[in-house]
Amino acid sequence: MTPLNGIIASLVLFAVSACATVQPPLVLPEVAVSDPAFVPTMEAYTNAAVTSGNRVELLLNGDQIFPAQVEAIRSARRSITYAQYFYEDGRPAEQIVQAISERCRAGIRARVLLDAFGTLKMPLPLVQELETSGCYVAKFRPISPWTMENANNRNHRRIIVVDGRTGFTGGSGASSKWMGDGRQKGQWRETDVRVEGPIVNDLQGAFAENWLEATGEMLGGDAYFTPQPARGNVVAQIVRSSPASGSVAMYNMYLLAITGARRTIFLTNPYFLPDDRMTRSLIEAKRRGVRVVLLLPGKIDNNIVRQASRGGFGRLFDADVEIFEYRSGLLHAKTMVVDGRWATVGSANMDNRSFALNEELNLALYDGPMAARLEKVFADDLAHSRRLDPAQWRARGPLDRMLELLAMPFKEQL
Repeated sequence: MTPLNGIIASLVLFAVSACATVQPPLVLPEVAVSDPAFVPTMEAYTNAAVTSGNRVELLLNGDQIFPAQVEAIRSARRSITYAQYFYEDGRPAEQIVQAISERCRAGIRARVLLDAFGTLKMPLPLVQELETSGCYVAKFRPISPWTMENANNRNHRRIIVVDGRTGFTGGSGASSKWMGDGRQKGQWRETDVRVEGPIVNDLQGAFAENWLEATGEMLGGDAYFTPQPARGNVVAQIVRSSPASGSVAMYNMYLLAITGARRTIFLTNPYFLPDDRMTRSLIEAKRRGVRVVLLLPGKIDNNIVRQASRGGFGRLFDADVEIFEYRSGLLHAKTMVVDGRWATVGSANMDNRSFALNEELNLALYDGPMAARLEKVFADDLAHSRRLDPAQWRARGPLDRMLELLAMPFKEQL
């Protein structure tokens, strides 16, 4: 697709944007993350089981993410399922296509699901290589004059499952933007995970849900779903939201976790546009003695989002919430750690698009050691960040204030 066609498609998508929003709860349960009732409460409002016996490995930035993904794909002997929202060009994109294509030529059943909007810039030769190798490639919700009713509901999930036993998820895209260690100018700072154990079947279920809609094919059998032996000691949960079908599981997960905090909330998110209920929950947490620290991007690929986000800092500063901006690269990681006991990593941004429009997927971790590792990652990122001064923010100039005001009408679609 030409750049002009891509621009036209973007404008059409925005023009038909639905004004869907989450209906926030008026009252939330006072259940701490340390309370035994927290797990069943979270299961009830996310419609997702919490499972034990999992192994989870954190993958930081392209230096760790892409080699692990490519190695796993090359090891496939029965099946590969791959869902990606953002695909561009560059070495990682080419390596992934080459690895999947080689397995397809070897007779492996590979299903590749590409979001029709997020992969507009994917080079056609890469798609053709997959197809000519025998891979089954499908586009999720193609954009055309006849599909405008759901054109704004995108598949933002990132999923890889190999042989039904090894899975990957997080926020990374297939692009040279994610290369490196996330500490250099122009590089994305990202956190993904590699998982094994019973949780892989839940990850595969999320792929199968989207694949069924896109192709009409229902995946099954032990090449895709198999009884999973315990691979580790991590208790985890795959939380998937599908607002197009009425699910607001991701919104509920964040609200319950924030409300369940009693000591600390360490939140990393690149697109921070919380609604009033989410903002109030963060403020209420601070008022009951929780240390609330937000790590947001210093630079971002969407200046409208940045202006709309910064325009909402006032209430948070008034409550003494700490806000840092990442300076060493472009922040894209989406994580939260609560009380050193619960954590999440995934695709969901803290905005209406993730909560009310897109298909999203996060891994929730009910595990002290994993939460501690993510707290260490958070502390390392803060060392490459700058804490915002509330007084300086309040003294910002009229141009910044005007841009923030102009960005606010677009908040629900960002």
